[in-house]
Amino acid sequence: MAGLHKLSALAVKSLLKPGRHSDGGGLFLIVDRSGAKRWAFLFKRSGKRVEMGLGGLSTVSLATARQKAQEARDALGKGIDPREARKAASAVPTFGDAADAYIAAHAPGFKNAKHLWQWKQTMGDAYCRSLRPRKVDKITTADVLAVLKEVWQAKPETADRLRGRIERVLDAAKAQGHRTGENPARWRGHLDKLLPRRQKLTRGHHAAMPWRQVPDFLARLRAAESMSALALEFTILTACRTGEVIGMERREVDFAAGVWTVPAVRMKGKVEHRVPLVTRAVEIIKRTEILSENYVFPGQRSPKKHLSNMAMLKLLRDHGLNCTVHGFRSAFRDWAGDETSFPREVIEAALAHTIGNAVEAAYRRSDALEKRRRLLEAWSSYCLRGSRVVSLRA
Repeated sequence: MAGLHKLSALAVKSLLKPGRHSDGGGLFLIVDRSGAKRWAFLFKRSGKRVEMGLGGLSTVSLATARQKAQEARDALGKGIDPREARKAASAVPTFGDAADAYIAAHAPGFKNAKHLWQWKQTMGDAYCRSLRPRKVDKITTADVLAVLKEVWQAKPETADRLRGRIERVLDAAKAQGHRTGENPARWRGHLDKLLPRRQKLTRGHHAAMPWRQVPDFLARLRAAESMSALALEFTILTACRTGEVIGMERREVDFAAGVWTVPAVRMKGKVEHRVPLVTRAVEIIKRTEILSENYVFPGQRSPKKHLSNMAMLKLLRDHGLNCTVHGFRSAFRDWAGDETSFPREVIEAALAHTIGNAVEAAYRRSDALEKRRRLLEAWSSYCLRGSRVVSLRA
C-alpha cells in the first residue's frame, strides 16, 4: 500500500513534538504534552472518525504497531469494526492455554499420575514450544508438521501420541467455538498423505533382563540400601507393576494372611488383585514402617507422598542397565514358563493379565491364591539364592 511506513525507528525514538505523527495507512504515533508516546489507529465508522489505541511505545515497538494496524485494515476490508475484531481475537486462547485447560478438565479421568505427567510433558515446551504461544485459530497443518517431523521416525510411539493429543486439544477448541474448519492434526485423509510411514510401534514390549541374570542383580540391589532399591526388589519378587507398588498403602496388607490386596483403581484391568507375600516381601514392608504410617514406599522429600514413578527406572540407569522395571515381569514369565511346571493359568493369574479363555477365567474367579503363593515362593527362592526350583503340576 502506497504511503505506508513513513516513520523510521530513529524518528520514533527522537520525535518530541506533541501531536500525531503519521506512519501511513491510519497508523499514528501520538506524542502527549508530557512527552509520553503511544500508538493509535484512526479510521472512519458510520461517518465518524474513530481512534483505536494500540499501546504505548514502551511496550509496543514500531514493527508490532504496524502489524496491529495491518490487522485493523484487514478487518475494515471485510466490513468488520477493528475494535470488535480485536475483542474477538483476545478471547481466542493460545494453544498453550487450551492444552493446559484440556489437561486440567480431563485429569480426573486419566489412569494414573504417570498418564497425567505424560500429557503435561508432550503438550509442554519439550515438544510443543512452537505451538504454545500461537492462537488456536491460527494453527495450520504446517505448524503441526513442524512439531511432528522432529520425532516422527526417531520416536514413533511418542510421535503418534503427540499427534493424537494435539488433535484432541484442537478438537476441544473447535467445540468451544475458537476454531473452524478441518483439524490440522487429523491423521486419516490428511497427515497420512504428508508424512512418511512410521516405523512399527512397539507397544507392549519392554526391555527385560534375562531371568538368569536376575539373582546376581538382586544381590547387588540389596546392597544399595535405598528406598528405590527396596521398592524395586519388592516389585521383582511380587511380579507387580510400578504403579501398583509405589502407591501401596499399609492398610492394604493383611500380615496374618500374608496377602496384599491392590485396589481396583490402581490395577490396569480395574479389578481388585490379591498378591500373596513371600517372607522377604513382608520383611521389606516392615522395614519401612518407621518412615511412613501410610505409604510403604514413601518419597524421599515427603513421607506423605509415595515414591516417584521414575525412581526405580533411574536406579536401573544408575546401574548401567538398559532394561525397564516392567521388563522384570517378562523375566518372571519366561522363568516360570521355561523352568517350572506351574500351569500357564496360574502364571497369568499371578501377573493379573486379562483373561483369554474359559480355563483362565475360572482361575481368575477362584483367585488361585495358594497356587500363586507357591509360584511366588519358588520365584523368590530362585531370585534370592539362584537355585533352580521346579514345582510339580498338581
